[in-house]
Amino acid sequence: MHEQLWLTALLNKYLAGPVNSLLGIFHVHAADPQAPITNYVAMQLLVFVLLILFFIIVRARLSVDSPGALQHIMESLDGFVRTQSHEVIGHGYERYVGYLTVLGLFILTGCLIGLIPGFETATAAPSVPLGCALVTWFYYHFHGIRMNGFGYIKHFLGPVWWLAPLMFLIEVCSHLARILSLTIRLFANMFASDMVTLVFFTLFPIGIPIVFMLLHAGVALIQTYIFVLLATVYIGEAVAHEH
Repeated sequence: MHEQLWLTALLNKYLAGPVNSLLGIFHVHAADPQAPITNYVAMQLLVFVLLILFFIIVRARLSVDSPGALQHIMESLDGFVRTQSHEVIGHGYERYVGYLTVLGLFILTGCLIGLIPGFETATAAPSVPLGCALVTWFYYHFHGIRMNGFGYIKHFLGPVWWLAPLMFLIEVCSHLARILSLTIRLFANMFASDMVTLVFFTLFPIGIPIVFMLLHAGVALIQTYIFVLLATVYIGEAVAHEH
């Protein structure tokens, strides 16, 4: 069994019973009933709690007259996402800024938390990027149908009616491949970055690993940006009225 982090062990100590009961409702049984909560689940819960606390602090410190550094950072982040969404999605982009911002913060925090001793990179487990990819996939399809109704389905059929069955199959495979693409890109890069950092920490415990920690942070920023950018593109394609 994979070694538990201290946080995972703590959660399993007090929450194993309720978690097993919850899983039992869906007829799912944990491989180890004594430890149904895995490290990556514990890391996701930690990221969730940290983000909630972060949003509460930002909200409490909002000020029109004397905005602090934290407010400036969040306003810059919000402005960046808004600008990119406006350029990619166009009219009505405001509706999607909140989701894209939270998605980016969740992924970035999940990538960076592994730099803290005693924790692991949440996104280095394939289930976490897969979850983000699936939520994004359902999100943009939902809004595509909401905005275009049956016209959204027609987009999958192509312009030539007698090629519609083939085009529909190709489009469905293409959209399903997006889940795989988003998942593997984020997981593979963060897993590789984790392994490289760990190896150099083992060989050179002082000094040199700092360079690879900075590299890890850079990879986290790039992969977060790519994930959010692709999510923005998919939303823009789904809600466009040319369907």
